[in-house]
Amino acid sequence: MPLPSFDPADYTSQLSDKLESFKKAFTKFGLPEPMVFASTPLHYRMRAEFRMWHQDERVDYAMFDSDNPKQPVIIEEFAAATQSICTLMPRLRERLQASETLKRRLFQINFLATLSGDLLVTLIYHRPLDESWETAAREMANEFNIRLIGRSRKQKIVLDRDWVLEEFELNGRQLCYQQIEGSFSQPNAGVNRQMLGWACEQAASLGGDMVELYCGNGNFTVALAPQFKRVLATEVSKSSVAAANYNLAANNIQNVTLLRMSSDEISEALARNRPFERMKDIDLDSYRFTTLFVDPPRSGLDATTLALAGNFENILYISCNPQTLQENVAALQATHRISAAAVFDQFPYTHHLECGLLLTRRAN
Repeated sequence: MPLPSFDPADYTSQLSDKLESFKKAFTKFGLPEPMVFASTPLHYRMRAEFRMWHQDERVDYAMFDSDNPKQPVIIEEFAAATQSICTLMPRLRERLQASETLKRRLFQINFLATLSGDLLVTLIYHRPLDESWETAAREMANEFNIRLIGRSRKQKIVLDRDWVLEEFELNGRQLCYQQIEGSFSQPNAGVNRQMLGWACEQAASLGGDMVELYCGNGNFTVALAPQFKRVLATEVSKSSVAAANYNLAANNIQNVTLLRMSSDEISEALARNRPFERMKDIDLDSYRFTTLFVDPPRSGLDATTLALAGNFENILYISCNPQTLQENVAALQATHRISAAAVFDQFPYTHHLECGLLLTRRAN
C-alpha cells in the first residue's frame, strides 16, 4: 500500500468510512452499535522505523512507497510519530551528519517512545561496531538523554538498557509496563489505553477465572487481572514472557499464573488431552473459568483454539484483522452471540482497524 498522508482535516471522515465498513461486515451477526474510540489525528505512534539514505556526504531519513519501491522518499518530518520522536529526529540527524564514526554505513534507525517520556533509539549498521563507535554513541546518548542501542550482524551493544518503561493511569490505577526493544508493544499508546478501559468495562461483571491466550508483555493481563479471581495466561515468545513477568511483579499482580505455551498446547491441556511438564504444579480442576480473552495475530484463531473458545461462557476478543474476526465469529455463531462491540483506530489514515467484541454463550 502507498505511504499514508497525514491531513487532520481528513481524519474524521476516514474513521467514519472504516466504521461503516466494519458495521456492514458484521450486521449479519446481530452486531450491537459499536463504541468508537478515535486516535489523536497527529503524533500518535510510539514506534517509528526509517531507512537511512546516504547521498554524497548527506544522510537522511527515508521510507519506501510500495507503489515505487526503488525510489526513496526523504522524510523531513513524520507527523504520525509522538512529539518526543518528532522533536528528536532533526537534532539526531544533524548529530549523525556531523560524525563520520556514527553515520558510516548506518542502515536504519528505530525509535521506541512512551507516554511517560522514556525514549530508546536503535542504530542498525552494515559494519562491525568498535570502541570508537561506542564512545561516540555514548556521548550522543548523554547529550540527548536517550537510551541507545547499536546493532550490526551478530552484534548488539546496549548503552544502559534495551527496554523502556511505560507508565499511565487507568481507572484510578497507576500502571507500568516494560517494553523491550525488538518485541511487540502497542504502537498507539493513547488508543491502547482506551482498549484497556473498554476491556475492563466488559469484564467487570463476568467474575470467575479467566484464560488469556497471546498475552504478549501482559498489556491486557495487568489491566484485567483485578476483574477476575484468577488468571491463567499464556505466551510463546521468550522475551515477551520475561517482560510480562516483570510487569506482573511491577504492578503487584498476584492472581496470574503465566505459562510459556502456544494456544494449541493450552487447548490440549485444558481439554485434558495431553499432560505438560510445565503444568505439573497447576491444578486445573481448581479453576472456575468463565471467560476466554484473546488478542491473536492477524491470522485469527485456528480450529483448535476455536474449539476451545466454544466451551467458555464469555469470549472477550480483541482483533487487528476484521476479516479473520468475521470468520471466527461465524464459526462461533451457533453457540455465542455478540453482546458488545467496539472499534479502536490504532492506525489512522490506513485501512487497518482494531476491533473488540464480547461474545456471550447463547441461552440454549
